[in-house]
Amino acid sequence: MASAERSDDRPRLRWQDSLWGIGVIAALVVGVGVRLVLGGVSAWPSAVLGTVPLAVWMVWWVRRRRVRDARAVGTEPDDVPAMERRILKGGPAPRDPGERRAMAALVDSRQRKLRRNRWWAFPMLALIFFGTSALWFSSGSVGAGSLMLGLAVVFMGWLTWYHLRFDRRLSRMRDRLRS
Repeated sequence: MASAERSDDRPRLRWQDSLWGIGVIAALVVGVGVRLVLGGVSAWPSAVLGTVPLAVWMVWWVRRRRVRDARAVGTEPDDVPAMERRILKGGPAPRDPGERRAMAALVDSRQRKLRRNRWWAFPMLALIFFGTSALWFSSGSVGAGSLMLGLAVVFMGWLTWYHLRFDRRLSRMRDRLRS
C-alpha cells in the first residue's frame, strides 16, 4: 500500500518515524548529549565524530527491521510504524480488508516474537542484575550491592509490567481485528 493509497482512517507517517528523525534525534542528539555530559563540553568534536557511526548504524538497523516486517505482513515499510502505533495506542482496527490482514499478520508476528524469547530473556536479565548485586555484596561493598539490588528490583518489575502490558495490547488488537 503506497502512501498515496492510504485510506482516511490510517495515521500518517510522523517525523519520529522517518529514518532521518531516528538517526538525527535518537542517535546524534542523545548520543552527543550524553558524551558531552560525561566528557565535558570541550570534547564536542570527538562526541560528534564518535556518534555519527552510531547514527548510521541505527538508521540501517531500523530500516532493515521495517523492510523485513513489511515484507512479512505484506505492506510498505513506511506503513509499519503507523500500524505499531495503532496497536500500542489501542486505536480502532482498520476497515480495509487488506489493511486488516496486514495488521493481523503484524500482531501475530510481534506476539510470536514476544512470547518466543521470554523463556530465556527474563531469567538471563534477572541473573545479570541480581548476580551483579550478589557480587557487590560478596566483595564487601554493601552500598553498591544495595544500590544494584534496588535497581534490579525496579528494572525487573518495570520490564515485567511492560511485557505484560504489550502482550495484552496485542491480544486486544487481535480481538478487535477478529470482530
